Amino acid sequence: MNLDDFSDLIQRPDGGVRRDAEERRERLAVPPGALGRLDELGEWLSAAQQSVPVRAVEQPRLVLFAGDHGVAELGVSGRPAGGAYELVRNVLDGSSPVAVLARRFSVPVRIVDVSLDCDPELLPESVVRHRVRRGSGRIDVEDAMTPEEAEQAIRLGMAIADEEADSGTDLVVLGDLSVGGTTAAATLVAALCGTDASVVTGRGGAGIDDLAWMRKCAAIRDALRRARPVLGDQVELLATSGGADLAAMTGFLLQSAVRRMPVILDGVVSAACALVAQRAAFRAPDWWLAGQVSGEPAQSKALDRMALTPLLDHGMTVGEGSGALLALPLVQAAAALAAELPEREPEKSEDEEEAEEAEASERSAVDEG
Repeated sequence: MNLDDFSDLIQRPDGGVRRDAEERRERLAVPPGALGRLDELGEWLSAAQQSVPVRAVEQPRLVLFAGDHGVAELGVSGRPAGGAYELVRNVLDGSSPVAVLARRFSVPVRIVDVSLDCDPELLPESVVRHRVRRGSGRIDVEDAMTPEEAEQAIRLGMAIADEEADSGTDLVVLGDLSVGGTTAAATLVAALCGTDASVVTGRGGAGIDDLAWMRKCAAIRDALRRARPVLGDQVELLATSGGADLAAMTGFLLQSAVRRMPVILDGVVSAACALVAQRAAFRAPDWWLAGQVSGEPAQSKALDRMALTPLLDHGMTVGEGSGALLALPLVQAAAALAAELPEREPEKSEDEEEAEEAEASERSAVDEG
């Protein structure tokens, strides 16, 4: 598998349609610029849909890729190693923040177990049936997985994207359910951006103390030594320093762009996968929105590299797709405003005004007669 092949398959959203959307925006009764970034969002969505006026986002879907990372054994996460199962269970039970938000916004949730470290019998068949492997390797001392498993995970992500596009999903909110995932994500971002471990090391969604932060920084530093020699091959990079869930998300993002299906990214894990995907296909980021600022320095690095500006900054660090899900109503609002606001009456020329005055005078004279 060569991810560079996606470069020829992915085209940018239709520029001509976007210009038509911009011209239509200038004709609306609300002055240009009065809606701020909502104008830009409406025009972007219009180009993605190839439709003027833009269509409403009616079938969004929250897709969560789940996996455990062996590097969590080093105490780099606020959650115990192998604890991603609990995150999945909480979403299924409806007791996690993202489950509450999805219920409130009436957004269906799809969970894909790519590499959870638990017995498959503990979860529904619909969740576990795609599993590539049980957990990912400790990236500071070993590969996350084999190249064959990395290719299998990427193809899985592509298949999930095709299933969503074929089922009518018109926008995806993308998140992850992982323990140790931010460590792998930070390693990928540091490798691709050429920065040191300390620049990208954050405290994760669950939060860690200073000692755990130092352990995390050391793990990323060691993982970086193994990542740099394989930077020229995205599949090998994901196999060495990513994880099966991250590889699946990368494949999902690339195939979503092929299928012209817009995606809202959540935190540092989805941003890292997007950065890997951008390395393969430079047009792909035009199909993505950054949902929120997660507070992770690696996310900021990745989004800067892709020129993506987050829609929200609420200081929310819980992850699991919740920040991106909060951005969904903003995108839906932008679509509604762009489609439903009335156009202002066109200004009349002097000749038209004189003709109307003459017609009015003529009617008046007839009435008096």
